[in-house]
Amino acid sequence: MNMSSDLLSQLMHRIVGAGALSDLNRLSGGANMESWSFGWGDSAYVLRRAPSAAYMADRPFGHADEAALVMAAHRAGVKAPEVVGVLEDADGLGTGYVMRRVAGEVSPAKILADPPRSLLTDLGRELARIHAIPADTIPAAIPLMDTAAALAELKARFLTYGGDRPVIALAIRWCEDHLPAPAAPVLVHGDYRMGNIMVDMARGADGGLAAVLDWELAHRGDAHEDLAFGCMSVWRFGRLDQPAFGVGSLEDYFSAYEAAGGARVDPERFRFWLVYRTLWWALGCLQMGAAWRSGADKTVERVVVGRRTAEQELDLLLLLEEEAPAAERTRDLPPSPGATSAPTGEPTNAEMVKAVRDWIESAIKPGAEGHGKFEAVVAMNALGIVIRDLAAGIRAEDAVLATALLSGATTIAEPGLLAKLRRDVLDKCAVDSPKYAPLSEARAAWRG
Repeated sequence: MNMSSDLLSQLMHRIVGAGALSDLNRLSGGANMESWSFGWGDSAYVLRRAPSAAYMADRPFGHADEAALVMAAHRAGVKAPEVVGVLEDADGLGTGYVMRRVAGEVSPAKILADPPRSLLTDLGRELARIHAIPADTIPAAIPLMDTAAALAELKARFLTYGGDRPVIALAIRWCEDHLPAPAAPVLVHGDYRMGNIMVDMARGADGGLAAVLDWELAHRGDAHEDLAFGCMSVWRFGRLDQPAFGVGSLEDYFSAYEAAGGARVDPERFRFWLVYRTLWWALGCLQMGAAWRSGADKTVERVVVGRRTAEQELDLLLLLEEEAPAAERTRDLPPSPGATSAPTGEPTNAEMVKAVRDWIESAIKPGAEGHGKFEAVVAMNALGIVIRDLAAGIRAEDAVLATALLSGATTIAEPGLLAKLRRDVLDKCAVDSPKYAPLSEARAAWRG
């Protein structure tokens, strides 16, 4: 998607004043929502936008309300970006808003390689501040989440997507059976995790949290949802020994949150939300694939994320296996299907796909820059999944078992079921996300 420098200059003249545009660059990632960094005069800014209102049609609130929320958070002392202007129809740039750019690092890999000493304390404190934002300053469009209704909606989506993934069915049933009582609502950021925070790394160990980004999933609801989300395995980016954001312990994280004014953390409520949000992201991945299939979003990134469901199924089983009897948790796994034989005749489908992947790696990726390079890597990942899938012939769907688990007619206590599910999620994740850190740990723990 292109950006008109002329239209952007006209926008900045309107909201900031005289200046000159410089260093316009699209930040990597984001197939629908775009972020553009640029200079205007002596200052640096970021434009967050969707190129048309159609891209915002399925969202509960638009960019004007999102900008108002970020401004309310900034005024309340949260390390939120400073919004300087909101797009109007006459600007011709879609919908969005402009923020002052914050200096810092967003890459989880770089942050977690050497996090500042205060980072976990900063994360707990900042979340407490978000949850303390006065209710009367929150835009009316920010929705109130009803947990039971939201879970029912996840279940309906699951059935729409085929209703045939047993581990997802198991998780839905578990959430239904462990639904917590409603909590006093606070502002929930909704996406509070590594990847959506900016960290001052320039000062080394003395740095800290610089900004909280990406507020488009905000809603009013249970504070424990925010507490749990950043602790999901997928958002720890390999730092599995540090359950809070990949940075530290849950005890230290909870203590920092409570010391900054956050309500006392309830471990059972926290566990519910850890399972729920892992389930939510599993269905979010399936939704990405559905969006690609429908033609709503034909980017290669969407179809690849659609295959990351396997990661969340693995994590869900790791979370829920304690519900099985001890004898089932120590049962040996059944064997994996045998590998396909080596080809001897004409090139196979897998070899054809590999040839295309190797061509992208040697001829396209080296010359690509910015978002184009990101897309080349995503395309290579997509073809890698296909190559492994063609060799393994692994499928995750089992509608009969999923229906039985969803209804409660079958439970994880059934002899041999946990071992079967473990084997299935290991093999599927090895095809779709072989570098996913919990995969190797699960193999060791399950002797798989």
